[in-house]
Amino acid sequence: MKVAIIHYWLITRRGGEKVIESILKLYPNADIYTLFLDGNIYGPNLPKNSITTSVLDKPWLRKYYQKIFPLYPIGIKSLKLKDNYDLIISSESGPAKGIKINDSTPHVCYVHSPMRYCWGFTDEYLQSIPKILRPIARFFFGRLREWDITTISNVTSYVVNSENVANRVKTYYGKDSKVIYPPIELSLFDRPLIKNMKRDIYLSFGAITPYKRIDLLIEVFNRNGKELVIIGNGSEKEKLESNANSNIKFLGSLPWNQIEKYLDRTKALIFPGEEDFGMIPLEVMAYGIPVLAFGKGGALETVIENDLVNESSGFLFEAQTRDSIQKCIDKFELNENGFDPEWIRGHAREFGEDKFLDNFRGHVNSLINPDLQ
Repeated sequence: MKVAIIHYWLITRRGGEKVIESILKLYPNADIYTLFLDGNIYGPNLPKNSITTSVLDKPWLRKYYQKIFPLYPIGIKSLKLKDNYDLIISSESGPAKGIKINDSTPHVCYVHSPMRYCWGFTDEYLQSIPKILRPIARFFFGRLREWDITTISNVTSYVVNSENVANRVKTYYGKDSKVIYPPIELSLFDRPLIKNMKRDIYLSFGAITPYKRIDLLIEVFNRNGKELVIIGNGSEKEKLESNANSNIKFLGSLPWNQIEKYLDRTKALIFPGEEDFGMIPLEVMAYGIPVLAFGKGGALETVIENDLVNESSGFLFEAQTRDSIQKCIDKFELNENGFDPEWIRGHAREFGEDKFLDNFRGHVNSLINPDLQ
């Protein structure tokens, strides 16, 4: 089949990009269309496929790619499909699904989330913007939401990364969807579990952006004095680092072999944000490490808290407050030795890439060849 893949941008390598890399294993000759491409940052994982970028892909615009959201519709309209395709796949937590399709080609949209700043989380994003600019930002969020609505019917079949996002797609788009959990890299399960290692740190891992609520962790660990290691970069890093005591270490982005050295010392991953799904908790669970997470959103589908601690993958805290997080840490430290690393790894293995590939291939085949089902 001739396949086109439309992804919002290829700049950082996060969950959405890992999904694209897996889809390319099914359709290795697919053409890729994207708003922005930065090979220097994206690095060695950059696909070797034909990649077409939008009119917005200029160095002086790319630098502010997350802040020029009012221009996204212009960017997606500038992307012209250059061939007659048998299948179109869009990867969506931005405007990707709005690409113009001139015929009845099946269009599968894999939704990481409807755009958060337009749907359900507008006020959270506005809080991170200077007050004087908030009315302008609210106006443009509204305009982008109006445009997003016009693209809903451009999709043949919606696929989502979680039940959490399926509910959002139903609420905001009025569409049913198929849940196919995103792929956890199988090589993570090959490394032997490290046992009898002194575990002396808590870990925060991922983008340091406002909705991740790393600010709460700074408050908690400033107060309790325990060792916290924060891996990742983002718009909040500099501000939060200036507020952190010496027991909190910011390491920026690291290669995976360096991250593994800290995983071997990690008591638990702490995940205070409300995620659409959240691949990082499962990637850490692949090392047999429990996760302490805010009990809302995607964490409810990945962090299992059973009555038996040895059949749990972590604990959930009820509120995004420092007291709730500290209470969860205290509970964890009382039960720390009860967790079973093998059970945690086995749970994470249920989300392995092989299962994603089988499920995604099966869904596409049922869409293209319904008579064979």
